[in-house]
Amino acid sequence: MIRREAVSAANRFGLGARPGTLDRIDDPRGWLHAQLRAVPAVAPADLPSSGDYLQAEYDYQRDRRQARRADKPGDAVMGFRERFGRQQQTELGWRYRQAVVTEQDFVERLVRFWSNHFAVSLDKRTATLYAAPMEREAIRPHATGDFTGLLLAVEQHPAMLRYLDNVRSVGEQSRLAERQRRRARNDTAPRAGLNENLAREIFELHTLGVDGGYTQDDVRELARAITGWSVPAARATQAGPGAAIFQFRANAHDAGARLVLGRRYAADGEAQGRAILRDLAMHPATARHVCGKLARHFISDAPPPAVIERMTAAWQRHAGALRPVYAALIDSHEAWAADARKLKTPDDFVVSMLRGAGATTLVQPRALVSLLGRLGQPPFTPRSPAGFADAAADWSGADAIWKRIQAAQSLAETAAGEHPDPVRTAAAVFGDALDADTRLAIQRAESPREGLALLFASPTFQWRT
Repeated sequence: MIRREAVSAANRFGLGARPGTLDRIDDPRGWLHAQLRAVPAVAPADLPSSGDYLQAEYDYQRDRRQARRADKPGDAVMGFRERFGRQQQTELGWRYRQAVVTEQDFVERLVRFWSNHFAVSLDKRTATLYAAPMEREAIRPHATGDFTGLLLAVEQHPAMLRYLDNVRSVGEQSRLAERQRRRARNDTAPRAGLNENLAREIFELHTLGVDGGYTQDDVRELARAITGWSVPAARATQAGPGAAIFQFRANAHDAGARLVLGRRYAADGEAQGRAILRDLAMHPATARHVCGKLARHFISDAPPPAVIERMTAAWQRHAGALRPVYAALIDSHEAWAADARKLKTPDDFVVSMLRGAGATTLVQPRALVSLLGRLGQPPFTPRSPAGFADAAADWSGADAIWKRIQAAQSLAETAAGEHPDPVRTAAAVFGDALDADTRLAIQRAESPREGLALLFASPTFQWRT
């Protein structure tokens, strides 16, 4: 008999059971703890780095400028999508292939959780090329490390610096601003100024939370502290592994002491902003805010307060190290209660179908992106710095459910092997926890593929239980 906790470990803490997964989980908690001791999977070396993308983007912009100067037709240079579309498909192909075939799917879910916590949306052109690399370069290596390292890596990545406009933020008292003021009389071009977008989202979304006790003055002071945080200019960009993707522009930095949350930070260039972020990472409000999100993601939309308190205490006791926080979640008996469950987001739904079907050949990335778009969750496109919603109410409308039924039918046709066995698939995903109604519906299906579609479309399959 397969224990209910093993089903929860694979389907709620993981990304969905694959054939054979449940048979290997003798100790559900131990299975999850063991994954935390493993190193997160590393992306293949042939995927471009952010440095490669920066160089390629600057080359593209140069070609466009030259075409305009030469008065060439608009189609003389490929458009942005044509130039970079294939690389983006390759990025997404690896991401979803990794999610479908990995045996370390608890860690993979953590990577995806943090990617949504530090959301970057592809619909902003300046960030389009960098969302997937940010997950690979800044989030994946730190997903089981410590929050300080994760926070600093993300906030200094081109994806975040561009998405939230920090590359255009200029301190009011910086050398660059002074030079602009001197030229203002003879120059009609708009002048760059202080941009608070990144600072505000660091407080509201990434660290303290909306009720974390910060003020507008704190936002402005942090924004000033991180002026000059940018990416290399075209002439300084280098491609290849290890190429610099962050640059501190001292001439745009607003030098001077800053007062944030009642603490004074001496003028120290780039290091000033880093010092503030390190303190924010250790702030009790950050621990409560982030641990609350983790508990909601892994347990239920209304997680037990006691679990959040244990996780918060582990955060503070271990200076933001994430493994002890995850361990506090795993070891909380409330996390394994019979009523702990989460409605699958569209992304969870699609990945768990592919895993349940034992897919080894992934659906083409273009088709996968199209499917997820119809379901309302196109990859890396939350259209908000707050990321995609993580509550049942946001994904359970009548139209959304109907689209899931259609998706189940589609994937049952394309993701299964030549001889699908829906009864065996159901046993692989749910073990003995499959409800009688779903089991009966599968058994009565007119064909194996219809049975597989009924399994994927069933109410039971929609939940991470």
